This record gives sequence, C-alpha cells and structure tokens, in this order.
Amino acid sequence: MKYVNYLILVVFAGLMIAASDNLPNRGDANAPANREISPAGSKGAAYYYIQNSKTDSNTDNMVTVILADWRGYDTLGEETVILTAGLICYLLLRKRRKTDDTKR
Repeated sequence: MKYVNYLILVVFAGLMIAASDNLPNRGDANAPANREISPAGSKGAAYYYIQNSKTDSNTDNMVTVILADWRGYDTLGEETVILTAGLICYLLLRKRRKTDDTKR
C-alpha cells in the first residue's frame, strides 16, 4: 500500500511539472493575463480596474476598490467560508471536560 501512495505522488508531481511547462514566463508583456485587449478584441477587466478605480470610488488604493466595492459580495462569501472553517477547527480541537458517567 505504501508503494501505491508513492506512485500516486510521483505521477501527480509529474503532471504538475508538465502542466507548468506551458505557462508563460513571469513578466511577459504578451501573456494573456497582461494584455489590455482580450483575444476577442474587447478591453480586459484589469484594464477597466486600473483606469476607473479612482473615479468610481474616490479611493487611492486600487486593491481596496476592487475587493470592497466591485467584488464585495464575493469577498464576503470568501470570508464566510474562512470563518466557518476556523469555527469547525475550533470545535474539533477544543478540550472537553471529563464528565463523571456515574451521574447519568
């Protein structure tokens, strides 16, 4: 059984290396994520965020504008998931008091 786990680990690592081989280089201006114009010919979302963050919300911090104004409900959902996971971890890992079974 131990060898099966190692085999699965090696296959998974090989798949990750093969998948990362086709990624664009870091800082490549022609990478799809860095283009101002999408392959369909329209302006990308990043271009809109950069150009309109100051005028839409009158806030200097672009990250705050994106997370709080434009993606507020999405961010709230992510925070709810993190809070729920933390609460579950707390409930699972807390110490319980030993009860006396003779009182029942």
